[in-house]
Amino acid sequence: MTNQFFVKRIVSLVAAILIIAFGVVLTSCTKDEIDFEVTPETAAIDYSAYAGTTINVYNWGEYISDGTEDTVDINKVFTELTGIKVNYTNFSSNEDMYSKLKSGATSYDVIIPSDYMVERLIAEGMLAKLDFDKIPNYKYISDEFKNLFYDSNNEYSIPYNVGMMGIIYNTEMIDYTPDSWSILNDPDLSDKILMINNPRDAFAIAQFMLGVDINTQDASQWESAKNWLLNQKNHVKAYVMDEVYNIMESGSAAVAPYYAGDYLSMYQNNDDLAFVYPKEGTNIFVDAMCIPTSATNKAAAELYINFLLDPNVSLENAEVICYASPNTAVMENEEYQDFLKELHPNAMDILYPAFEEVYPGKDARDYYYRNLPQDTLDKIAQLWSELKIASTEDSDTYLIYILCALAVVLLAALIVFLKVRKRRRANA
Repeated sequence: MTNQFFVKRIVSLVAAILIIAFGVVLTSCTKDEIDFEVTPETAAIDYSAYAGTTINVYNWGEYISDGTEDTVDINKVFTELTGIKVNYTNFSSNEDMYSKLKSGATSYDVIIPSDYMVERLIAEGMLAKLDFDKIPNYKYISDEFKNLFYDSNNEYSIPYNVGMMGIIYNTEMIDYTPDSWSILNDPDLSDKILMINNPRDAFAIAQFMLGVDINTQDASQWESAKNWLLNQKNHVKAYVMDEVYNIMESGSAAVAPYYAGDYLSMYQNNDDLAFVYPKEGTNIFVDAMCIPTSATNKAAAELYINFLLDPNVSLENAEVICYASPNTAVMENEEYQDFLKELHPNAMDILYPAFEEVYPGKDARDYYYRNLPQDTLDKIAQLWSELKIASTEDSDTYLIYILCALAVVLLAALIVFLKVRKRRRANA
């Protein structure tokens, strides 16, 4: 009996160990290790000279396939392929990225700003010219996204993703199809409205509503936009960037302005959400890969950019983050087209709209943000700061509150003064 007991215990123990080991093997065999490979052309590059080095990559949040939810960890694959480590961090707006880069506190090797910020960084001498001999996968970039205004000679940047901003709304809370930015200032939706938390996009919404050029240099027109936003603030639940995902997916807000690609990501978790491009107009943007002049590992950074342009890597990113791709190998891929159809019935129209059909008679070039003169940039920063610290009450009401509070303070001071004076006379 005793021997049988020990045999059973040993068999049970061995079985448990095998089960645990098998589980560990399954867990460690991630998608990128099992079935993900870059193209032979990318794999054939000699990376040995850079193995063991590190690059610092600064990108938008939620803007790369990172290994979560059964996706490929793109940065991990790059390290395994090249031996180059990736220190990857996020920013939430172009302005935040610019401030961090300008401060010099951290050196970045790859950054992915938007078009108007690329234009500004070039003008200020903050971007290095790219060595395209180290970026052969540049051939996959569509001609449509070359020679654009911000880098007309294609020297400093390579498109990463493209898109347009629109209105995301919850059909359980809004029983009609909104066609205007005005829904973001609807008193009936007060405290159910999210507002985008970066100045160019927020001001542009107000400017579209006011019929003002989004690249105006007229300070009074920026003031008018700020006043529109100040009035709108009375109805805003929160200013958001990446926080928009959780709030909209959970049904905690009714409407938000955000980017088309992010809408498709949210739709996967809440199919009550819908998307529309507003009739007044919207921004067209290109986010581009660049190397700052302060980069400490430029050659490795160019290899990383080339890696991101690899057709298989670009496809993985496109399917995970759901933004429109400027990569022809992705756009022409039947698997990708089928994926979009399954993702959302109108995914192609949302991601790749024909601009002339969305805005007949309009010139797409007027819908890009441009770099602006420093005095205009300073004015925008000032007005944005004033907007963010302003009371959520109407500005006139807010002024009345301030004056009333000041009157109370002065009255209290007068009473104290009179009491002290009376006491002094009594003691005299």
